[in-house]
Amino acid sequence: MSAGVAIHTAGRVTTVTIRRVSRRNAVDLETGRALLAAFKAFDADDRSDVAILAGEGGTFCAGADLQALAAGERKPVEPDGDFAPMGPTRLRLSKPVIAAIEGHAVAGGMELALWCDLRVAGRSAVMGIFNRRFGVPLVDLGTIRLPQLIGQGRALELILTGRPVAMDEALAIGLVTRVVDDGSAQAEATALAKSLVGFPQAGLRNDRLSLLEHYGLDDASAIANEIRRGLATIRSGETLAGSSRFSAGAGRHGKFDG
Repeated sequence: MSAGVAIHTAGRVTTVTIRRVSRRNAVDLETGRALLAAFKAFDADDRSDVAILAGEGGTFCAGADLQALAAGERKPVEPDGDFAPMGPTRLRLSKPVIAAIEGHAVAGGMELALWCDLRVAGRSAVMGIFNRRFGVPLVDLGTIRLPQLIGQGRALELILTGRPVAMDEALAIGLVTRVVDDGSAQAEATALAKSLVGFPQAGLRNDRLSLLEHYGLDDASAIANEIRRGLATIRSGETLAGSSRFSAGAGRHGKFDG
């Protein structure tokens, strides 16, 4: 594993941390490849259910390493394959990832955050398409995921202006999931991850995938896919087991106690 990426697993939660503090966690070629490898390994690991993506030193990620680019480094930007310039952003994992955002999540760093399923941010964090200033394109699916998340009009305004987005606005428009005190985003993301780990995993994963897979499908295909995913959950035995727990008194009145 690259020195620029650290991986830590506790219980059923895996935390992947970008460790390039001197570059504000900007991603060079080696770090992008390490991030891709880390999340592929997480997805294949039956011992881990949820991942957290964080940055060391109070910054999530400042985007691509433009100093490395100016020095001659070239990342492959191809339509095929699973490697994207920021690393894992083309992957569709079978399990959820939570971004723990402190400081700046901008340019390609914002695209990394958009790739995650949920985003927990410190109150002073900043997001934005800062690459607008330097002629660096969005090639980590930012032009696709951002309008899906906040709508076309808002997405176009952020993409065209490249302006910073503070967290009160980010929360209001659905760009982030939760805003917490500065310095506590990773702790909150870990608590959220642990809550997801506590649910039956087949149903959680299949419902998540049905949502992600419906983009680009017509209505009939999306319905068929939801049914296919739902039947996979039923066949796993979770539905019958959960119904039996409910009949025995668990989870009544909306309680999340089993």
